[in-house]
Amino acid sequence: MLKQQSHIVAPISDQLKNRAFYTVAELRERGTADKAAIDQLYELIVDLTEAGLDFYFMEPLRRLHASSMMMGMARMGIGSMLKGSKMVIHKVLKKLDDRSMSDILDFIEEIICEPEAEPAD
Repeated sequence: MLKQQSHIVAPISDQLKNRAFYTVAELRERGTADKAAIDQLYELIVDLTEAGLDFYFMEPLRRLHASSMMMGMARMGIGSMLKGSKMVIHKVLKKLDDRSMSDILDFIEEIICEPEAEPAD
């Protein structure tokens, strides 16, 4: 669905991408939104959220060579956003049923894209 719309992107490490795909496959195979699956999904979503927040808020400051004071203030603000996000994510996930978990796994697969190949010379 996203590829049919304009969208913004945030890069993630290969390690996080591989973990996301592995976690999605593992949770699909398990098929049950039990406590262990929800905890695993929570950790993944928090890590993806943290990577996105870093890219959208800290990366522009790094590119502008912001002062250490500015970077510190930004980190503090992002830390507060992440703390609030974790509370919301936790509240939503603890109420997941099997169908809802499957929908979230579909969404995670949809938002993670492989890098485009370099054009051949």
